Amino acid sequence: MEITLCDRTEDTVAIYFEKAQQPEIKQMLPQKATSVVEALADFAKTQLPGATSYGRTIYADGHYIGDVWIYGIDMNDTPNAMLSYCIFEKEMWGRGVATQGVRLFLEEVRDRFGLQTVGAFTYAANAASIRVLEKNGFTLVESFIEDGIVSQYYQMGI
Repeated sequence: MEITLCDRTEDTVAIYFEKAQQPEIKQMLPQKATSVVEALADFAKTQLPGATSYGRTIYADGHYIGDVWIYGIDMNDTPNAMLSYCIFEKEMWGRGVATQGVRLFLEEVRDRFGLQTVGAFTYAANAASIRVLEKNGFTLVESFIEDGIVSQYYQMGI
C-alpha cells in the first residue's frame, strides 16, 4: 500500500470534519471545531503568515483517509510543536497507515520547521494511538487525569 501526504484544502477540511464525527473517533479524539464553518475558519488561519499549525492529508493508494498535523508551533529557544492525527476510514485501522503517515509527516516538519521536539497527547485507553507514537520514537513522559479521563503525554526529539 502506498501512503502519501498531500495538501489540505477547504474541500478536504470539510470532508475531514464530517468523517471525524463518527462516534468511535469522537470518543478518542477531542475536537475544537463544532461545525464545518468553524473548521474552515480554523483552516484559513493555518494559511496565514506566522501560523502556529500546519497539516497534511493522508492518502492510501490514492484515497483520502485521514489527516496529520502539528499545532502550537513554537520557534523560540527549543523549536517544538504538538502532533495530532486521525485516520477516519475505519477499514484502514490497524494496517500501519497512521504509523507510516506520521513518520512521513515528522520527516517533513523536521525539515520545514527545524523542530527539535514534538509532543503528543493521547488517552491511555487508545492503544492504537500509543502504538503509532511508540513506533515513531515517542516515549511516555507522564500520565494524568483530565476531565475524568486518564491521559498520557508522549514526546520525541527529532
